[in-house]
Amino acid sequence: MSNNASCTTLVAKFYGVNPRSMQRQYKDYLSDFKSWDQKSHARNWMLFPQNIGGYLSLDETAFSNGDLYTIITNKSAKGKTGAIIAMVKGTKAETVINILRKIPLKQRSKVKEVTLDMAGNMGLIVKKSFPNATLVIDRFHVQKLALDALQEIRIKHRWDAIDLENDAIEKARSKSLKFTPELLKNGDTLKQLLARSRYLLYKSSSKWTKNQSQRAEVLFQRYPDLEKAYNLCQNLSWIFNNSKDKTSALIRLAKWDEKVRKAEFKSFNTIARTMSIHYKNILNYFDNRSTNASAESFNAKIKAFRAQFRGVRNIDFFLFRLASIYA
Repeated sequence: MSNNASCTTLVAKFYGVNPRSMQRQYKDYLSDFKSWDQKSHARNWMLFPQNIGGYLSLDETAFSNGDLYTIITNKSAKGKTGAIIAMVKGTKAETVINILRKIPLKQRSKVKEVTLDMAGNMGLIVKKSFPNATLVIDRFHVQKLALDALQEIRIKHRWDAIDLENDAIEKARSKSLKFTPELLKNGDTLKQLLARSRYLLYKSSSKWTKNQSQRAEVLFQRYPDLEKAYNLCQNLSWIFNNSKDKTSALIRLAKWDEKVRKAEFKSFNTIARTMSIHYKNILNYFDNRSTNASAESFNAKIKAFRAQFRGVRNIDFFLFRLASIYA
């Protein structure tokens, strides 16, 4: 079904028929779109109670024009048929809760665990809709916040380096001299060093290439604060990878929090405060090591599906095709 548009185009070309005309024929006559039982409200919400399971993911995605949809998926479907439980336009908790309450309470009470991010509306949706579910904050969402803080420090240094270079160029011109930037021992200029270090900061040092290792050595010598922030990110990742239970994880996260306070990075302090507010739901990860990876993977499939059809011109039919495949 995901290849219907491309297939109809190929068939149309083979028989010398206008592709758009054939796609219209498919939509209006060959598919079940006109008799689809969710057609009247699909643009605002779709609901598939039969797909509910014990372990769910809650996330949001955008279709077109920046419109956000809240999506609840069943982990056991692994992003295939039976994955979609509900799709609701918008992210307002009250709206999503009202739609989910169309599912009988007996069914909703079977949900044991829901993975989500730290957004307050997401937590409220789970608490009001799935009374017996444990909330698990996605570890990768937590780690991404730390990585964003690290990159924020790098970007600030990069802007400073650009300003310094611009000042040096203007000074050289005022003296009718040719500007030659300083080359560091790995061959980068300072501006290049900071731009090219972006990806190595996302990775563990054990996964660096030889060039990345050399670049990191120069970077950390020049900017000790970046090394300190990088180590905080890696330490956080190590805690999630190596803690076997909630107790050991809690102790290690408390020690990490102390390191953050001593480092005196504003962004990291904000992350530490956020984590302290949500620590119970973050620690729930260590029960089953559940993540929102399935939801992220499903979002990627939706984006790829959207790209295949060059955007979403007919939202209702797009949702029909999406539901036909994944619901």
